[in-house]
Amino acid sequence: MPRENITFKCTVCKEENYIGTRNKRKHTEKMEIKKYCPRCNKMTLHKEKK
Repeated sequence: MPRENITFKCTVCKEENYIGTRNKRKHTEKMEIKKYCPRCNKMTLHKEKK
């Protein structure tokens, strides 16, 4: 199965807030997405955790 679960980590406070999936065969680069961080209480950039 090519889809794998990934964890998104806030770049400001380093808290792991979101879980998503992506196809690692089609998208080999790491994902970055702007999401709401409850700890920072604002929209921040979330990057894929290693």
